[in-house]
Amino acid sequence: MARRCAYGFPAVTEQPPFTDDGRPFPTTYYLTCPWLVAGIARVEAGGGVARWARAAAESDALRTSLARADAEQRGMRPEFDVGIGGTRAPGALKCLHAHAAFALARPGYELGEQILAEAGELWCPDGRCARATGAAA
Repeated sequence: MARRCAYGFPAVTEQPPFTDDGRPFPTTYYLTCPWLVAGIARVEAGGGVARWARAAAESDALRTSLARADAEQRGMRPEFDVGIGGTRAPGALKCLHAHAAFALARPGYELGEQILAEAGELWCPDGRCARATGAAA
């Protein structure tokens, strides 16, 4: 488990490089929190991938943040040589969910943290996963 939410439920999982049947799974960190998945989906639906790609290209700090995280991701999965979200080109963005998951699992990733901030409140306000599973929040 890479990160849990404020209520103790999985928010980000860490995936092995290969599935049990041997298929590649290059995405290291996977966003599982329904609240965050929906928030990031709203950012993407509002043109977020293009907007954040532009922001990373225009800002030295964001470009550096992305380059460091991309290099770290490539180092974690050298058998694939892909960046965050499976991107082949260094500095490319294609899935904001993957950048949000990376930021939660590896604090200090500024671009991912800013994407998370745009999505709004990090954790749901009411422990809805606890109610959905019958667990106490």
